[in-house]
Amino acid sequence: MSLTINVYSDYVCPYCILAEGELEAAAAERGVEVAYLPFELRPYPTPTLRPEGDYITKDWRERVFPIAAELGIPIVKPPFSPQPYTHLAFEGYQFAIEHGQGKAYNSRIYQAFFLESKDIGNIDVLTELAAELGLDPAAYRQALELRTYKEKHGKALHHANYEANITSAPTFVIGETVIRGMAFKHQFLDAIDRELARTAR
Repeated sequence: MSLTINVYSDYVCPYCILAEGELEAAAAERGVEVAYLPFELRPYPTPTLRPEGDYITKDWRERVFPIAAELGIPIVKPPFSPQPYTHLAFEGYQFAIEHGQGKAYNSRIYQAFFLESKDIGNIDVLTELAAELGLDPAAYRQALELRTYKEKHGKALHHANYEANITSAPTFVIGETVIRGMAFKHQFLDAIDRELARTAR
């Protein structure tokens, strides 16, 4: 049977980038597809977090940095305070999907924010990243400035919030199995195998 793993994630969530490689490795090993779906943790105008705040400082010290070190990911706590909103980056994601670069775009935005400390709420920065992937920078910028994909992104958020009932990022939906938060390759493999076994009965 064909199995698609749905990943609900936000570009300012460090566990999303930390889990990405683990998930992709497990999916490749089992020959299943991965679909990345938008979920904004703090949609505008909800205030976004500040990296110097107690919550982020403690979480990065106790969990993010240790996990990143274990996985060999040179993650950097982005300096932007408050954190950028992600709706424009996600509208750009819809543009990238239509032009066959959705997964590459998704990964590049994470790298830019968490490895290179680039402001992914800035249209100039987003346009440069899109151009790196071979997307038409003028068409991409125009789509963001005109909010061409606002409605499409809004529908994706509505699905995440009200149909899939997502409340946190990352959330991985593997058939009937739901994993919330950071997970590693062996956990993804276990979930995939359980789901494949269940549907084979």
